[in-house]
Amino acid sequence: MTGLLASICSVEEADIALHSYVDIIDCKDPARGALGALDLEQIATIVDFVNGERPVSATIGDLPADPKRIKHAIRNTADCGVDYIKLGLFDEATAAPCIMALKDECDQNRLIAVCFADLFDPMPLLPLLSTQGFHGVMIDTAEKKSGRLTDLWTLARLTRFVDQAQLLGLVCGLAGRLTLDDIPTLLPLQADYLGFRSALCVGDRASQLDHQAIMHARNAVPFGFDVPVINTAFLAHH
Repeated sequence: MTGLLASICSVEEADIALHSYVDIIDCKDPARGALGALDLEQIATIVDFVNGERPVSATIGDLPADPKRIKHAIRNTADCGVDYIKLGLFDEATAAPCIMALKDECDQNRLIAVCFADLFDPMPLLPLLSTQGFHGVMIDTAEKKSGRLTDLWTLARLTRFVDQAQLLGLVCGLAGRLTLDDIPTLLPLQADYLGFRSALCVGDRASQLDHQAIMHARNAVPFGFDVPVINTAFLAHH
């Protein structure tokens, strides 16, 4: 079953996400880049607020492929009590050495490698991510002006990515300026989750999450327990 991930940047937005029945609450600062990190104190406060009602993930920022720096960020983020830690692989030449340097961190934490459809092809990295003990992999977009994930990759390519990742035992997520219109197209791929920010906001991705927009997405993505179904036609006119 495919889950719904919402990126949030405050306790207030975490509250909105909880009351909109998202599956994963993802701590991220959209003003700081593709994987902009929230302050550690903010992350810890959000984890305390969620109080185990949903899994919480957090990004460590748009860091260069410096294993020492990445390890430090992973450990600090882990101390906040999150369930998953997301780190970006931004450079094709340094991605594999960076992955190999994080084996010990994978033994201690559930790490999600985030790759970017507009930077390089991550398919050759999937076996290495699996053998090194990464929990999962996500495909996203680094430059939000470059277009949606579904503009950059064909459905066939996305299908291969999801199938290969899951065959290797990796949890697999899709994100990258996805819209609500992308949901019916992507659901048959059976990714483990679809990630959203812009489509769930009142305005652009830097504005606040909107409960009604999340409920539109929630209605479109099947959930594991009973969720009140809202009248989307009614919402469209109110």
